Amino acid sequence: MGKSIKLNRGLDLRLEGGLDGSEKPIAIPSSSAAIYPDDFPGFTPKLSVREGDLVEPGTPLMFDKVNEQIKLVSPAGGKVKAVVRGERRKIIRVEVEIQNGAVSSAVSAPGKSAGEIATWLQNNGLWTMMRQRPYDIVPTPGVTPVNIFVTAFDSAPLALSLAQTTAGAGKEIAKGLELLKTLTSGEIYVSTRRNDNIELPSFVHNIIIEGPHPAGNPGVQIANIAPVNKGETVWTLDIVSVMRIGRLALTGVADWSTTVAIVGSEVKEPRIVTTQAGAAIAPLIAGETEGSGHHLRIIAGNVLTGVNAGENGFLHFPYRQVTVIPEGDDVDEFMGWASMSPKKMSVNRSFISSLLPGKRFAPDARLNGGRRAMIMSEQYDKVMPMDILPEYLIKAVLARDIDQMERLGIYEVAPEDFALCEYVDPSKLELQKIVRKGLDYLRKELE
Repeated sequence: MGKSIKLNRGLDLRLEGGLDGSEKPIAIPSSSAAIYPDDFPGFTPKLSVREGDLVEPGTPLMFDKVNEQIKLVSPAGGKVKAVVRGERRKIIRVEVEIQNGAVSSAVSAPGKSAGEIATWLQNNGLWTMMRQRPYDIVPTPGVTPVNIFVTAFDSAPLALSLAQTTAGAGKEIAKGLELLKTLTSGEIYVSTRRNDNIELPSFVHNIIIEGPHPAGNPGVQIANIAPVNKGETVWTLDIVSVMRIGRLALTGVADWSTTVAIVGSEVKEPRIVTTQAGAAIAPLIAGETEGSGHHLRIIAGNVLTGVNAGENGFLHFPYRQVTVIPEGDDVDEFMGWASMSPKKMSVNRSFISSLLPGKRFAPDARLNGGRRAMIMSEQYDKVMPMDILPEYLIKAVLARDIDQMERLGIYEVAPEDFALCEYVDPSKLELQKIVRKGLDYLRKELE
């Protein structure tokens, strides 16, 4: 039995359209897949392919301009269908038209030294599955982390069980952790729920985390296990990425399949599907949203941190959830956001829904009020299980006060750690964007 940590602050959103635990994965092939460089902070993309090129699973699509050995690879075999660009020719995504039966070439073994293993991960696209604190970016090559944190559960709303996803992959997980151990001068911490049945080798520290979301966030786990100090670097990744690393090392074959939860109040039958990482969303939700009677918001990810992908979009990293909720732009209700309807979900006791502790809700994507000046309401503290002052940190980020940002714990946080704060914020601020810009600014000024 590992060390146990109980978190009291946080919030579990009670949403309709969740899994009940009895679902069996359904295989749904996709005709196309895409990789978005923006899903990998700190990665400055440069193309390795052109439209029309043939690629295998694991073929590099892009490399980092600053560290050219870091690559983003194709999750499937086929033909490069499109390179979609935005303003100033920024690469938005690279689409691959999947060809059935495409097989990847065998990959060489990773080697034994830390340098050889790091190069192997970078060349095969697995390096970008990790994140570095501070700055919440793809790890910088040549930097040795003091610790590595692996999260083996997802506490986000309607999330899939990672223990279920990795069931039977004990050998792959052990091999992945063995390789990661070579890369750190410190410890490897794996955070699980109490009843998760995940096989772990003896050299890792298993930390049992109890409490509501954001208990599954790596930043929360780091803050409560071994906080990051100035000048230190730690890495984070999830147990699925560890499994992928171990599987590639054992078999020599790139496996970019993924297990995805199709959930949300507008999904007829929430289900689990297996497909390719970055797969097109349309085949995954086909027939599940017909007749809903609402305009829909299709989110690649969860309702707190996901991306508004649309029906013609693609899965975004970490490729494990699609959530469908009402858009709300076609709703005409009496008193609007101030309605006393018991269908209204709120963290405040001023709504009738607070008297219905077991009720699940189907909220839409409306802002419900306009943005306004920042209100020091102490609401953030109620859902932030970290030893920081989130309101003051946000003000320091907005003021670009580097000294104050450092004193208030900027090195420990990532945008996702402020997702719940953004949900309960009476000022309607886009806190995750603010934190992301603050981290990028800090990195630019100090490196």
